[in-house]
Amino acid sequence: MRAAKEAVKRYEAMAEESLMSIHDFPKPTLAVIRGYCIGGGVNVAISCDIRIAASNSVLSIPAARLGLGYRYSAMKNLVDLVGPGVAKDLFFTARRIDGDEAQRLGLVTRSCPADALDALLAEYTTAMAENAPLTIQAAKAITREILKPSPELDMELCTALIQGCFQSADYAEGRTAFMQKRKPVFSGR
Repeated sequence: MRAAKEAVKRYEAMAEESLMSIHDFPKPTLAVIRGYCIGGGVNVAISCDIRIAASNSVLSIPAARLGLGYRYSAMKNLVDLVGPGVAKDLFFTARRIDGDEAQRLGLVTRSCPADALDALLAEYTTAMAENAPLTIQAAKAITREILKPSPELDMELCTALIQGCFQSADYAEGRTAFMQKRKPVFSGR
């Protein structure tokens, strides 16, 4: 799809829209990496909020071996995630790393043996589903604001998101459940 100039434009526009839709999705996104996660697969994974991987997974960004350029948003996601030094290491060398090294470098949040990956996924999805949706959405949006250059930071949005949490039925439920020493049941309102 990227052999001709116009095809490159179409591919890049499609990829940018797709990956930024994942990145900007208001609810938490979680990538589960099992096996090979190379190039575009890494781009999808780093567009997600959380990445978990089997220890024996293989991750690589082989762009330097292919002579292709990475768009700004993908490079920014990578640098924001692992820092400029690790991003350059992975990008310049195009080396392959396993899930454990990916965790040490900050590319994935957690790694585990392949046969424990489904249980780790269940742990994450259960924990997120049991927590206050408005709080999670606010945390995701505010984190995105923190990563923006300071002139673009929308403090009014951050304040409104925080106030929305404090004014929600979920906040009242969380306080009540805490005082009653029971698990809260959140509604997202």
